[in-house]
Amino acid sequence: MFGLELTPEHPVDDLVALGTQAEDAGYDSLFVSCHYNNRDPFAVLARLAAETDDIRLGPGVVNPYEMHPVTLAGKVATVAEASGGRGLLGIGPGDPSTLRNLGLEDERGLRSVLEAFKVAQDLWDGERVTHEGTFEAHDAGLNFDVPGEIPVYVGGEGPHMCRMAGKHADGLLFNGSHPDDLAWAREQVDIGREDRPDSRGEFTLAAYASVSISEDADAAREAARPPVAFITAGAAPPVLDRHGIDSERAAEIGDCISAGEFSEAFGLVTPAMIDAFSMAGTPEEVTERMAAVLEHADGLVVGSPLGPDVEEAITLAARAYAATDGPHRS
Repeated sequence: MFGLELTPEHPVDDLVALGTQAEDAGYDSLFVSCHYNNRDPFAVLARLAAETDDIRLGPGVVNPYEMHPVTLAGKVATVAEASGGRGLLGIGPGDPSTLRNLGLEDERGLRSVLEAFKVAQDLWDGERVTHEGTFEAHDAGLNFDVPGEIPVYVGGEGPHMCRMAGKHADGLLFNGSHPDDLAWAREQVDIGREDRPDSRGEFTLAAYASVSISEDADAAREAARPPVAFITAGAAPPVLDRHGIDSERAAEIGDCISAGEFSEAFGLVTPAMIDAFSMAGTPEEVTERMAAVLEHADGLVVGSPLGPDVEEAITLAARAYAATDGPHRS
């Protein structure tokens, strides 16, 4: 997998132009991120389905709390139909900083993610579903056929989520940009894959990386501050410890984000956070980091902010990935 994340903080017309550019540049998958304070991802995906030909399309990473999981399954199936069978689903426990605004932070968990995509898979197979668990569904079904297979990628970074993905999903979108984190993720995934039935097919561990690429290294690192702030605020204590990052400062960043004090949050980001939680720098520097990550991962999703010039960054990141010769894991 070589994917791209588009964040709908930009106008829809601009996102569609960037998505078609990504297809031309060689990306094979396109995720549209999902946060309540940005534009609706499914509106963007509908436009992209009409304007692209081959690239796979889906939300990433959507959570199962802001809408009923059966409704979510129907929306993803609609993307699959509109795109001629190119749908995919990135699903995870959601960003704690933004879910806090909706009173949903305590809903986050592994079980709700697993139940949501298992029910979705049954619905896509044409089954009617009755389910009682983290949500309820009673004789629910879709009244249209879903074209093609819809791969499910779990977005997460905790050990249990990684292991669950290895056992049950088509892949893991691991929120990581550093080879040490991907090496750890590979260990967790492999534990889960020990119980994975052969019928589930191949599994992809993809680094869902925050990439900021530019010929101007300083500009690239400065542009990385916003996504690194969100990543730092949501990082588990062991992840912070792995990179020597102060947990109290990370919590302060999260409090600022929840309060809408974004400038203050971004200003608290340190160089060590940028190094740990992003691939930020020149094309040569990003190529080197991509190659190091691909020693442990099967693929890469180029995520926000992309770079100080988003259009240029999409092309530069594709070239950087090509220069790595793809995954190097033996």
